[in-house]
Formats: sequence, structure tokens, C-alpha cells
Amino acid sequence: MRRRAAGLTRPPGAARRPAAVLLAVVVATLVASGCTGHSGSGAATSTPTSAGAGPSGPGRIPQPPLGKLSRLTRRRLAPNSARVDLVMPSFSHPTKVTNPLFPIGSLDAVIVGEVDGEPLKIETTLLPQTKTVDWNGQRIEALQSQFCAYLNGRITEVAVDLYAQADDGSVWYFGEDVVDYDRGVAATTAGTWRVGLDGPAAMIMPAHPRVGDVYRTENLPGVAFEQVTVKRVGVTVTGPGGPIPGAMVGQELHQDEAALEPKTFAPGHGEWFSGGGHDFEANALAVPADALPGPTPAELTMLSSGADQVLDAARANDWTAASATLRSMTSAWATVQAGQVPQRLGAQLRQALHALATAVGGRNRQTATQAALAVADASLDLQLRYRPVVQINLARFQLWARRLLVDAAANNAAAVQGDVTTLAWIRDRVALDSAAGNGIDDQLRYLRSVADAHEFQVAMVQATRLRDTLAGLHPTP
Repeated sequence: MRRRAAGLTRPPGAARRPAAVLLAVVVATLVASGCTGHSGSGAATSTPTSAGAGPSGPGRIPQPPLGKLSRLTRRRLAPNSARVDLVMPSFSHPTKVTNPLFPIGSLDAVIVGEVDGEPLKIETTLLPQTKTVDWNGQRIEALQSQFCAYLNGRITEVAVDLYAQADDGSVWYFGEDVVDYDRGVAATTAGTWRVGLDGPAAMIMPAHPRVGDVYRTENLPGVAFEQVTVKRVGVTVTGPGGPIPGAMVGQELHQDEAALEPKTFAPGHGEWFSGGGHDFEANALAVPADALPGPTPAELTMLSSGADQVLDAARANDWTAASATLRSMTSAWATVQAGQVPQRLGAQLRQALHALATAVGGRNRQTATQAALAVADASLDLQLRYRPVVQINLARFQLWARRLLVDAAANNAAAVQGDVTTLAWIRDRVALDSAAGNGIDDQLRYLRSVADAHEFQVAMVQATRLRDTLAGLHPTP
């Protein structure tokens, strides 16, 4: 979906469990800024149907009025005769998603791109909890997928989207909870909507797309509206593991833009590529589709541990040790590159390693610590091919706690706020038993309070305690 506030072009995908650690903070922030939260964000009012907006009758989905769309958008709308999303679906096994072009039931992905030329990274993660929604007299259990976007390495947007597969094999979208961030603090929830409260569900992917098919991936004019027209099917794209046949190319119409945007979906990966130029998103790695058997290569693990060692050496101004470790990391990366490395993630790690080498060579402590963290992060993205998703998320949890230590030591208030926010969202990805989960949540709440108070020394102490706690965690299946 198109994120207005953050300026992102986001694939549909993520439904948020209200994070116990973060929800009160988001609400308080929004109230203080004059917003009213989910149901009062400008989207969450019941939308009456309109006879002129689409067909009605038994078995048909009532359509919202189109008056909030621009004249240009309305002129470009396809006729109802081309739409494949007007018949009310049924949901017998909604969480069993078998549609290969939108495999949200098992999908965890890393997406890279640019926004106005600035580097963008997105993590999409299937959350362990489901959510039940009510639509047209049906109670439907929906999957939740978290979309977490970082611009220049800092959190800029999080959304949790709700999905379910209908009995005919089509996948439907039941709403999203959105939070956009400014300097680590929640700025707006614009774009949030929920089926049955704000409008109808929207088809995300037909069961068997055909050229000429039209469907609306969001269907709430004035809040969130997108129409997709299928242009090509049976396309082959090049993935991390080789050719991927059976991709679909669509053309997307947004409610407030003149340009029509191409968008490609690939089997096992979902949204593959969208946008162009200096505003695009590209799927860099998706599991289980791109997973590889066997243990994680030792050289890839060394990049993570080496980055940690360089960070410690840089903070101690021990540039001899930092240089020696960097040489070992460079050698390890040469070995990794000799194998099969996903192109976009390989480029990400090369850039991070080059930045680290430049910083170490220039003995720039602040730049070196941030570059070391970027190398560790890029290494974890590559390790997703080998390690279980829950292990990667725990490692990301540890990494952001380390980043919090660095940012608190630098008295960087905005970065500290963003670090705590990111930790709270990663927490949602990991299922823990009650005792462990409550303990982590208590620590995150305390971290939020000291971040808000700019108590950076206390934040450093608490971040160290959090890392110690995380080291002993055993997530539940």
C-alpha cells in the first residue's frame, strides 16, 4: 500500500497485535499531538454504501462511495465487468494460505529500496498471534503480518496487516494498524482502517489471476484506495536462488497520484518489485522460498561477531585491534561472496563493510560504531537463509539493544527513542511464556520512560540488562 505520511510504497502485509509495551505510548503521543488514535485518525468512520459505486444484491460486496477520489482517478477506474472482487467470499480455513503469489501464511522477507534516493529496508514478519474479525456476519480468523520500515537505518513506519484466504483460493485484506514515526516518536496513525468498521475487505490476490482482471487491494476512498489491473502472467524473474517462473505483473492505480505504478508478484515471495528510479521497493530475500539447508557458514557468523569486536575496539580507541578484526572480516566476506549471495543483500553488506573500512581507516569512532552495527544487521539479513526466523528476530533484538547502548552513550535523544520503539516492535515477533514475556515487557516499559526523560546513563545500564536477559531467552514454538 502507499504510505502517505512516510512516503513509502508498501506491499500489503502486516496486522498488528496492540503491543502492550508501546500502545499506551502511541496513544498518549497522538493525543498530545491532536490525533485521536485508531478510530479517530480520519479513517475510522463507518462508510455508507453507494448504489452508483458498484453492484449490490445477494452475494455482492457493497461498495463505498467514490466521491473522495480525484476526477482523474475516477476516470481511470475499470468497469465493474472487469472486476473479480465483487462477490462475497466464504472462509472455511482462513489461515491456511496456499496462494503462491501471496504466501503470507509462511512469509518472512527482507525488502530493500529507496525513498527519494535514501536507503530503505523493510522487514516483513508473520506474527505468532492471529486476530478474529467480523465481516458480513462471518467471524474470520486472520493472520497478522508486521511491516517494519527503516529509512537510513532508523525506524520510519510500522504497520500490522490482517489477511485471510477465501475458499476459492483468493487472499483478502481485512485492515491495518499503521504508525508513522518522526525522530523515533509516533507522529500519525493516518491510513489505519479495519474491515466492518471502516469499509469492506479488499482482495489482495485472486486465486488464479488472468490478464485483464481488476481488483481493489484497498477500497476505502479518501483513506486507502488502490486498484490493480493484471497485465501479464507467467513471467519469469531472477531470484536469490535462480529463475522464478510464474510471476504476475500488474498496474496499480492510487487514489491521489497521476502515475500508474507497475508492480510484480512472484511465487513464494509475494510482492517482488514496485516503483522505479529513486523510489522503489525490491524483494531481496524471502523464506521459506529462499532458505538453504545446512548450518550457517562460519564466515557469515564471523561478520556479525567481528562487527561487535570492531565496535568495542572503536569505542576504546583501539584502532590496531579494529584494523586487525576488519581484515579478518574482509577475508570472511570474500569467502561468502564466492558462493551464492542474494544480489541485493550482497550489495547492502558490501556498502556497510566499505563504510566500516573508511571509518576505521580515518579513526572516526562515531562513524565506525554505526558502520559496525550496519554490517551486523546486513549479516543477519543474509543469515535468514540458514537460521530459523525466531533466532534471527532474537538476534535482531540483541542488536538493537546494542545500538541503544551506542546511541545513549552519544546522548542522541531521537536515536534512543527510535531504538526503544524498534525493540518494542521486535518483541511482538517473538512468542514467549508468560513469565519471560512479562519480564521483557517490564524492561521495555522502563526503557521507554527513561528514553522519554532523556536519562541516557540509565538507558545504557538498562540496555545492558536487557541484553543479558535476551541471552537466556527460550522462545515458545
